[in-house]
Amino acid sequence: MKSTARLATAGAAALAATALLATPSLAATQQAQHPAGGSPGEVFVQTDATSGNAVAVYHRNGDGTLTPAGQYATGGLGGILGGSVVDHLASQGSLSYDAGAGLLYAVNAGSDTVTVFSVRGGQLARRQVVGSGGSFPVSVATRGNVVYVLNARDGGSVQGFLRVGSSLVRVPSWHRALGLDASETPEFTSTPGQVAFTPDGRHLVVTTKGNGNDIDVFAVNPGGAPSAAPVVNADPGAVPFAVSFDAGGHLVVAEAGTNSVATFAVRPDGTLALVSRAATGQMATCWVARDGSLFYASNAGSASLSGYSDPGPGRLQSLGNTTAAAGTVDAATSPDGRNLYVRGGADGVVDEFAVHPGGTLTEIGSVTVPGAAGGEGIATS
Repeated sequence: MKSTARLATAGAAALAATALLATPSLAATQQAQHPAGGSPGEVFVQTDATSGNAVAVYHRNGDGTLTPAGQYATGGLGGILGGSVVDHLASQGSLSYDAGAGLLYAVNAGSDTVTVFSVRGGQLARRQVVGSGGSFPVSVATRGNVVYVLNARDGGSVQGFLRVGSSLVRVPSWHRALGLDASETPEFTSTPGQVAFTPDGRHLVVTTKGNGNDIDVFAVNPGGAPSAAPVVNADPGAVPFAVSFDAGGHLVVAEAGTNSVATFAVRPDGTLALVSRAATGQMATCWVARDGSLFYASNAGSASLSGYSDPGPGRLQSLGNTTAAAGTVDAATSPDGRNLYVRGGADGVVDEFAVHPGGTLTEIGSVTVPGAAGGEGIATS
């Protein structure tokens, strides 16, 4: 049974700090020429507009700057969790690109659906709008032809799908309720934050944020079916929000309650073993993006990014903090590792950074995404 005494005072204060957007920290940014000759591609940004969700496409130029390349309606509605200010979905992974299949998945939290787009360069074609199997979808995880959607409301749930061509087929037996306390408030700190596959595909990880302070780990069989129940790994007071993985398969977690980034070994039985934990010294550390052996945590309450290198198995070494847009939320790196793109939820912007050898950052530009203030979801190709 999950405890109902979930949200420690420190965690609530840290996440509530997303409203404190006028106090960015000092940047630890190397003022140097950004790398040239990067690979062109696209950056996809979800608006999460409640009047009609859309995905804005930006062409990534060779120097890492962005050029608008169109906007595509999802056919669904965005949503807003109660109490949120700059992060209406309070999640990571609400927009997910499957490079192998050439498909982009976007959640429509306000209409309980997921949109499937096919991607050809900078052009999207809407292939399907399908029910998410629950209420208020916030995150999508893909591996091969298996897709899982995390639904945030009504106690939280995950729903599995099989991808057939460019469509998703819901598998009713792959639905798992998370059993969180649906009455907890504020809603944006009390709903699950992300679903993600481990790199080997054997486990599915779900963060519960303040509603449990747990990291739930489902076993996944070779066919894609989840175990009947997850292994519940307590992370007391940490408010585990978003995750990534390092090259060795260690789980990397942004912990909003302690404003830290932590790494865990994922054991075969689904239990987690803490390897390291590094404080950001910032407020509302909620998101984390990987760039090779580098990680960048987004601090919504400090309008900053905290950089870390990975000098050894599961270890973190601080690279300092870099100023970003107000309400810094989720981020994505270019496939060649030369650029980091970071959403600013206060004004609906995307900051463009060059990533230097060693991991320091230089801002090289910014674009404003129409209708995207408070939205989340960003992916690259």
